[in-house]
Amino acid sequence: MSSLLYSFAQAVNIYPASDLFLRHRLQVIEELWESVLRQECGQKMVDLLRQLQDLCSPEGQAINDPASSLFKLIEQLNINEAIRAARAFALYFQLINIIEQDYEERHQLTRYGAATESGTEENLPNLITSSYQEEAESPINSGLGGELLVKSWQGNGNGKRQSTFATLFPHLYKLNVPPQQIQRLITQLDVQLVFTAHPTEIVRHTIRDKQRQVVQLLQQLEVVEKRPQGAKSWEAEEIREQLLEDIRLWWRTDELHQFKPSVLDEVDYALHYFQEVLFDAIPDLYKRFKHTLATTFPWLEPPSKNFCKFGSWVGADRDGNPSVTPAITWETACYQRNMVLEKYIKSVKRLINLLSLSLHWSDILPDLLESLELEQSQLSQVYDDLALRYRQEPYRLKLSYVVKRLENTQLRNLALYKREILKSDSTPIYRSGAEFLAELRLIERNLKETGLSCKELENLICQVEIFGFNLTQLDIRQESSRHSDTLNEILAYLGILSQPYNELSEAERVAWLVGELQTRRPLIPAELPFSDKTNDVIETLRVLRALQQEFGSNICQTYIISMCREVSDVLEVLLLAKEAGLYDPGTAVGTIQVVPLFETVEDLQRSKSVMGQLFELPLYRALLAGGYAAVKAGEAGGDYPSPTPYLPIPPSPSLPLIPNP
Repeated sequence: MSSLLYSFAQAVNIYPASDLFLRHRLQVIEELWESVLRQECGQKMVDLLRQLQDLCSPEGQAINDPASSLFKLIEQLNINEAIRAARAFALYFQLINIIEQDYEERHQLTRYGAATESGTEENLPNLITSSYQEEAESPINSGLGGELLVKSWQGNGNGKRQSTFATLFPHLYKLNVPPQQIQRLITQLDVQLVFTAHPTEIVRHTIRDKQRQVVQLLQQLEVVEKRPQGAKSWEAEEIREQLLEDIRLWWRTDELHQFKPSVLDEVDYALHYFQEVLFDAIPDLYKRFKHTLATTFPWLEPPSKNFCKFGSWVGADRDGNPSVTPAITWETACYQRNMVLEKYIKSVKRLINLLSLSLHWSDILPDLLESLELEQSQLSQVYDDLALRYRQEPYRLKLSYVVKRLENTQLRNLALYKREILKSDSTPIYRSGAEFLAELRLIERNLKETGLSCKELENLICQVEIFGFNLTQLDIRQESSRHSDTLNEILAYLGILSQPYNELSEAERVAWLVGELQTRRPLIPAELPFSDKTNDVIETLRVLRALQQEFGSNICQTYIISMCREVSDVLEVLLLAKEAGLYDPGTAVGTIQVVPLFETVEDLQRSKSVMGQLFELPLYRALLAGGYAAVKAGEAGGDYPSPTPYLPIPPSPSLPLIPNP
């Protein structure tokens, strides 16, 4: 505890600041923070924190000497005082982080607008410098700290601020980069961001909600402070009182959960970022890319809307986590789809309010009329309820049908989540995001043909292209020895080999696996008479197959092998995938890619040799190319040169096999 407080004490008194707006925000938040501590802990705690600050050097450095007064003061604290002091500093730095993020967003928007108007990156540093100078005229003595924040902004200025699309494309233009090369890179652009399952997110939703409330109040305070002095005094005071109240409530709230989070809790924590930020931010990223590209290179085509996609290990990474079961992975996929469907339902309901076009004043195309007639027969209840109200408003009626289909899809997804037996009824649903997207594009096309556009609709179409009905792609990960142990038990049960699989040499394993991967003969029985660990590996791949059948192949296409060491580690997973229907040995077509993950120094050094051996295997090369047919087509067209003909490899004569009876 003393070392923690010592580290905090070093950080709170750094350098004098010059940015007026930032220092004013720091002053406001520090005054509120001190008021909270005074009311919750008493003046003695505030004095203690001030004393810790005073014992640091003017540069904010504590003397690294156990005999110093700072160390002695910290050592004299009892456990309750130390805990309160640590919590006080933790709260302070969280508040400072809020100030930094709000300040960064404010300046980023200003810089983006200025750079866009200027059309060239040369003006950007001057704009930044002048904006700082304008705000640096009136020094404010900050109480406890925050100067480190200001110092970092001043010291890192220009390099940080030129990393935007608005400065990138003018810079490329200035360098005379060939537009064809830029277009090729844009067309091939494929960014995939993956949420890993560790470290576990520990910040509670409750705390994040309180942080968000503080941000909103600070933004309201900024608006009020820009008004004439007489009109803002009482409103500003009221907002400050609300901030004080919210920070006091925050102080009295546990920072951490008092229970161990489940895997689905971790899924919920990860989805929070989609719920609150990414779902809306990524379409904005695309629009910014498109706009800034058109400003400098108007003749170039923007990337596809889904150039930036997401993956997740949360709920699918079972390496070392026995809580991640096949059932949990299934529930995770359903959980993700429910969240994205909820988002779409809200968006379409907003469109119903927005697209109030009347037949009296706007025409519609025959394809939309045909769609409405089809919907009338399939969703007769919606027609009975709303046809009279929307008899002259075709877009509202169409979108009402869309909402009903989405709600039906959501109900079906809930039944899948609960593993309920689905009735074989004809309830109209969307089987995929592509079906939903086609409906939205039908509406968009009709609007454009009549000379209208709808930004809200365009934004929703962009979201559907990016997130579909799956939100993120799940990546399965499992440790390599689990697969060899699984095959060892299966083969011992079947009595196929004359010795245990795990006792075979690497060459013998590869030869047997290659031979087995060229036959459609089933190896694993439908009923699993094996140990729990073996059954878990088999059922994971079976669930993966079920996920692809229900959600589409995009829900999970990657199976990662951690601690991969040998060629056999990859072929073992491919064989188990074949047994689950994820790989067809006759065509070498697979719906998953087996990804070796080399982790130790020795494995990394050997990885080149291992991958070289894999690439020499015809079935593996064919799998990567999309099957034997794709390989032959590539060879015929000269696009896919093959170093060796694709012929079956006979099993090694040294491999001891027990002949089939």
